Amino acid sequence: MTGIMGLSRKNSVVLTIRDADVVGAALRRALAEASPEERPGLERAAALVEATAAASEGELRARWVRSRLAAVGFTGDITSVSAVRALRQAAPELSLLAAVQLQKEAAARPE
Repeated sequence: MTGIMGLSRKNSVVLTIRDADVVGAALRRALAEASPEERPGLERAAALVEATAAASEGELRARWVRSRLAAVGFTGDITSVSAVRALRQAAPELSLLAAVQLQKEAAARPE
C-alpha cells in the first residue's frame, strides 16, 4: 500500500492506492511467455497478488500501521498510548486524531 497521510495538520486523510491489477497483469503476461522452469514461481506470485488484492482498505491500513510500528522498533501492545506515539514517530505528518483512528483500525483487525 502506498499512503499519503496528513496532507495538512487539519486533514487526516489516508489514501489507499491499489496497483495489484497492474502487477497481476504483468505477471499474467510473463506467465504466458514463461518457460516450464519459470511457470511454478510465476503461478505462485500471481496467486499471492490475487490474494493480496482481495484485502479490504481497512486491512491494508492495518497492515500499513503494523509495518510503520515495526519500522520504528515498536513491539508493544498496539492498543497502547505508546503505539500512538510510535506511529507518530514513524509518520510525523499524521495528526494525533489520524494516528488514533489508524491505531483503532489496526487493533480491530488482528494479524
